[in-house]
Parts: sequence; C-alpha cells; structure tokens
Amino acid sequence: MAALEGLDTHRHPPGTGALIDSHAHLDDPKLADDEEGALTRARAAGVAAVVSVGADAASSRRAVEVAHRRAMVFATVGAQPYGPAGVTEADWEELTRLAVEARVVGIGESGLDFLRDHSPRDVQRSVFARHLVLAAARNLPMVVHCREAYDACFEVIRAERATPVRGVLHCFQGDAEAARGALDLGLFLGIGGTLTFPREDALRRVVAGLPLDRLLLETDAPYLTPRPQRGRNEPAYVRHTAACLAGVLGVPLERVAEATTANARALFGLAG
Repeated sequence: MAALEGLDTHRHPPGTGALIDSHAHLDDPKLADDEEGALTRARAAGVAAVVSVGADAASSRRAVEVAHRRAMVFATVGAQPYGPAGVTEADWEELTRLAVEARVVGIGESGLDFLRDHSPRDVQRSVFARHLVLAAARNLPMVVHCREAYDACFEVIRAERATPVRGVLHCFQGDAEAARGALDLGLFLGIGGTLTFPREDALRRVVAGLPLDRLLLETDAPYLTPRPQRGRNEPAYVRHTAACLAGVLGVPLERVAEATTANARALFGLAG
C-alpha cells in the first residue's frame, strides 16, 4: 500500500542525502510532549520521513493519529505480548480496524522477547503468528521484534508465511548466523543506535559484512540514543547512526543515505 504523500526529500544538510527513521515511537510520553519540536529538528537533520511504530493497541492508535497530523510521519500497528495474558480480543479488534487506515504502512512491532520473558513463550509465539497472518491479509510488511530468540522467531515466520517474507528485523543485535537467517527469509535488518555504542565491537564486525541494500536506519526513539548524544533519543539522531554505519561499511555517508532511504521506501511503500 503506497500512501504516501509528504515525503520531504529536499531539506537536508548538503552532501548527506535524505534519511528515513524507519522505527520510532513518537507517541511515547518522552516524545509526545515535544512532537512538533522533534519533527522540526528531524527535518533540519535531513530526515525525510519517520515511521511511528505501535507497541500495543493504545500506542498503535496514537501512532496513527500522529501520522494523520504530520505529513512526514507514517504508522505501523501491532502489539507486543508483554502482559501475561498476551493480547485481548478487544485489542485485536482495534488493531484490525487500524490496519486499514490510509497512513498505516506496516504491522508490528511484534515478535519474541526471550530476554525478559514478560509473557509465557507459547503466548508470545501465538501473538506473533497472529500478527503475521494480519500482515499477509493486509499485504503489509512486518516489523519484527526479536531479543534472544532468533531461531524461534524464524521458525514462527516459516510456519506462518511463505518465504521470502516482507518485513524488517527491528534493532538487529545478533551474530552473523542470525543475520544470515534473517536475510535468507527476505527480511531487512534495522540498524539503530546500538551500532554506535563503544562496547558493541562484535555488532560492528557483523554489520560490516552485511549488504547495504538490505539495511534500514532506525532510532527506536526515545530509546537507544546513539553516541555522542545522551538522554532521550529522537528521529534527528538517526544521522549519527548513518554516519557510524558509513564508517563500518567503508562507504560514503551519501551512499548510506541513498541506499537506506530507498530500502525504506520500497519496504513500506513510501512515495519518493
């Protein structure tokens, strides 16, 4: 589904190219009180568009509302099974209703999180599978959340969707084997602020071997603030991750901007 008007590719610092923040949470209270300021700073930093990602039914609804207010913002709708009961039927009704909104460009984030195990793992698998079915029904890409659960996550995807699958593995922090597994399934890999963290040498080594035509840039704002910034993350800071990625890959920043923006447009159906 291409929605999409309002993608501003003209206002960016000379020589950097327009960027897309493919994963932020603009509805989060840490950002919502400064929505206009954050987006103004993003435009000044060369960000052409922001995908605001839902994490539950309520935040998905707010993400859609932001997307309707702001021409440079698009939304995804989904829920993580953080509560012990997973996602209620009322939540599913809301997500299904929101999924047909014109500025919704993806389903998620949803997936498996075995790091904290907020929900029983069978509940997490069930919720994730249901999101995959919804994504297929709406012909939308998946935004996949996966922590300490790559093999299990890939198993659910293979069971529920024909591969290759349209989607992005958000905030990739895995090893080379996990990267190969995701790429083999057809997923893009979302590269965020963790790439800039001083102790993430292993991640940088993995990313150095990845194909640029399968990478997206993201902030996960207001979380995972890239260095050298501190405190609350915001879409403008995606430029720091872009610069770090350029250094890791040994290519010009302009090339990273061009490729990752094209990748995001292609995956989410954003107009050029």
